[in-house]
Amino acid sequence: MRVTKVAVNRTCAICERSLLMGERSTRFAPDGDEFVDVCPLCQETAMEHGWVKEGSPTSPTVPYERRRRGLSLGSIFQRPSPPAPVAPEPILRRLSESELQTVEAADLFNASPYRRTIGGIAKSLGDPKASILPLSGVNAELVITIAWDISWYQYRISPDSAQPVKLAERGHEVTQLEGSYKGWNARVEDDGRVVPQIARL
Repeated sequence: MRVTKVAVNRTCAICERSLLMGERSTRFAPDGDEFVDVCPLCQETAMEHGWVKEGSPTSPTVPYERRRRGLSLGSIFQRPSPPAPVAPEPILRRLSESELQTVEAADLFNASPYRRTIGGIAKSLGDPKASILPLSGVNAELVITIAWDISWYQYRISPDSAQPVKLAERGHEVTQLEGSYKGWNARVEDDGRVVPQIARL
């Protein structure tokens, strides 16, 4: 009898990254009922959102440091401070229309949860290459491509949309990308922030 290998495609429920063969994931229940896979890079995010880890007590426990501080309405509704803008106001006034679009796309990406995901992956895979490419059309959309040798991600930036940043595509080989996306005109900082390479910035 011949035994065939069955490929199971698993993805992280938070960053939507395909889990590599043999990569250990942890299972969490976002709603307390159904368990989903979470990659090692996103486990902290799952815990921060109160997801229940498989095998843990049904009532979530609060760490001692957090319990000591006490809870106030302000701390419950307080949003984390947004990252610093790519360029200050005086510099923005000197940029061309296309450069301003590129800076705005970077700022929108940097304010999204995907920035943290990219920062986490970069800790494992090293510094990626990045590009910001405006798409032709009436909607003024842009694509941010972030690539390593073994993995790449593309994010669609739609400034006028209710959800301005979306994961559009991802893959494993950089050769899969069209040449226009490989005009590396941006850099990725240690925390995942995308910064366009504009001479005046």
